[in-house]
Amino acid sequence: MPIPPSLRALLRATPTLAPVSNRAVLSVSGSQATEFLNGLLAISVQGQQAYGAFLHAQGRVLYDVFLYNSPTQSLPSPGPTYLIEYDPTPTEAPTLISLLKRYVLRSKVRIRDVSDEWDIWAAWGSDGARESREWNWARSGAVEPVWRTNECPWGTENGTVLDRRAPGMGKRMIVRKGETPADASTHDLADQDAYLLHRILHGVPEGSVDIQPMHAFPIESNLDAMGGLDFRKGCYVGQELTVRTYHTGAVRKRILPVHISSSTSLPPYMSIKPSISPISTTEGTAARTPRLRGTSTLLSTIAAPSIGSTVGLALVRLEHLRDSVTLVAEASEKQSWKVEPWWSDWWPEQPPTDEGHDLDSLL
Repeated sequence: MPIPPSLRALLRATPTLAPVSNRAVLSVSGSQATEFLNGLLAISVQGQQAYGAFLHAQGRVLYDVFLYNSPTQSLPSPGPTYLIEYDPTPTEAPTLISLLKRYVLRSKVRIRDVSDEWDIWAAWGSDGARESREWNWARSGAVEPVWRTNECPWGTENGTVLDRRAPGMGKRMIVRKGETPADASTHDLADQDAYLLHRILHGVPEGSVDIQPMHAFPIESNLDAMGGLDFRKGCYVGQELTVRTYHTGAVRKRILPVHISSSTSLPPYMSIKPSISPISTTEGTAARTPRLRGTSTLLSTIAAPSIGSTVGLALVRLEHLRDSVTLVAEASEKQSWKVEPWWSDWWPEQPPTDEGHDLDSLL
């Protein structure tokens, strides 16, 4: 299921710069800041910038984050200063600052909320040739990008992260509050909606709407394919179930971009996120198909006026991705929408493997 031709025209190829609103920033500094974060994040922290996640002890995602080296890092200093960008929307999860302070104990670190000092921007469309990468597949269906030896995949310029969650995503920058990135002189300035559309079309979930704190599993949320998980590092919070799923589980769901259509007009944004039900198109015929289980879940959405419909992201049960199945989201008894998922162009094709064990059996 490649991206539909009518949606491909929505991909913005010109150099574009857009603010990423509703993001907060924490500063973690001190002589033991690297060791402190390495014991909590699901990635290896070695003084370099990265994308990763904080997990619950039971393996669910709490926050997906970008980790920056501070652009104002002063030398000499008692240790590194990291800036953590995250979604501060209130949820049932503990606030990130309270979560981190819970683990400080005697560590020589200082944690501050510096959201009033920094803004977040995204830039894309000036990458030149399309990026290619290699992949490492697990028997469970988990997949990891393979970076070149000695490569710093997320970039070495302090305060600027190469957004390698997906090819074509561009880069992410943290700049002083009220300032505009230097790229403004060479890029078209767009709004927040342009960035939302950009990441939806690339199949990239982000924040609490797409990766629901305390409920979302990291592999089902594509954190493995986006480079946000390290399955080989030492102990960190939430490691046990994550690594066990990688080796002996089976990935049953993935977050995929979807095209949402209806015979009636759709709202620009959908405040209601209905479940997506599968309907077999072979019912009443001689064809025998497996019983359809469960539902999928609609996540971020945005209207695409140029095509008269809506695109979004959805957590989709992989068993529903068959030609004989139609996915329908019902907002009410009188209103329903047809939901058509597709695999992003960059998503790798999984080699044939023996089927693993159901994730639910490991919980």
